[in-house]
Amino acid sequence: MFTATLFGYVITKLLLLGLMFTLCFICKLITSEIMSSQKPSIFYIDFLRFIAAIAVIAIHVLGPFRFLYGEIPDLDWLAAMGINSVTRWAVPVFMMISGALLLSTERAFHCEHYLSKRLSKVAIPFIGWTIIYAIVAGFVSGGWSATQTLAVIQNSPNDPAWYHLWFFYDFIPLYFVIPFLIPVLKKLTPELTKLVIVICAVMFLMKWFKVESFLLQNLVLYSGYLILGWYLFNRDNSEQLKYWLVAGIVMLLLNFFGSWELAVKSGQYSSFFMGYKTLNTMIIGGMLFVVAQSYAEKITGKFRTLISVISKYSLGIYLLHPLLLIPVRELDNGFYSFFGSNWLAIPIITSVVLFISLFCTMILVKIPLLKRLVP
Repeated sequence: MFTATLFGYVITKLLLLGLMFTLCFICKLITSEIMSSQKPSIFYIDFLRFIAAIAVIAIHVLGPFRFLYGEIPDLDWLAAMGINSVTRWAVPVFMMISGALLLSTERAFHCEHYLSKRLSKVAIPFIGWTIIYAIVAGFVSGGWSATQTLAVIQNSPNDPAWYHLWFFYDFIPLYFVIPFLIPVLKKLTPELTKLVIVICAVMFLMKWFKVESFLLQNLVLYSGYLILGWYLFNRDNSEQLKYWLVAGIVMLLLNFFGSWELAVKSGQYSSFFMGYKTLNTMIIGGMLFVVAQSYAEKITGKFRTLISVISKYSLGIYLLHPLLLIPVRELDNGFYSFFGSNWLAIPIITSVVLFISLFCTMILVKIPLLKRLVP
């Protein structure tokens, strides 16, 4: 008994020391990164990337619990559903950021430069991580199967090799839309621009309520987020802030309580309020964009520095973090139950995965052969 207790004590201390060493090393990397970085950035855009990266990880951390209504304690399910319901804006916000920056460029379009500098920054990581996750997917019970990996690669033109890579199937085509949108949007009058935003909102509403239309394709709907990001980026939204706040908070509450009510009535989880291409998500994304514009600059000190660093590596964090979640999402491994409640487990695991992903990404960018996988 004494020996086992002593052994457990020693292991615990070693783990704590290892965690402290890792955190210190991350701090040193961040400090080095700040000292060497000279590229200016727009801080509220950094802040939006920061919160979107956290939200994406949280969505994937809570993933195993969404469909377990009635099978796990109600509070644990409510934690997963609740956090899920208020974070579905993550990917749309990433798209709004792309629209804000890429559609606002004043640089003349050159096809070769655009394909080699812009498109390649997402295409190369997509191809590289598809191969990596296909190899991971080849590990089945009993060992690794080359046949399984090859099957995943063969299916990858239509099916993502891993669940989070779906983003690229909708995002990469937008890069072929952006060069055509830039000159069109520049010629629009302010009133016509407002009409375009209203049309986007109507299409998101139609998608939400499953109205059939040939217009409701992913390329068209996600282009709406590009345009919304561009629109909000290029105007002073301070007068409309209170309206965005009220509308966004109402939609967040609707997501939470609406999803809860639907589950109680049907006896199972419903994704009705969880769509990416729906009006509620569009409004929440717009609210966060305007709030960040108005208040992000008030953030100072080390927290501001941390936000900027995580923003810089947000794509690498997005690509890499599901690897860390492979053992975590296996419920039998006990990562969630260790904390006693999902209200604790999901935020803590999300935070730990965020920082380990940041650490791994910052290491990868220093390796010449791998740095293009985490631009």
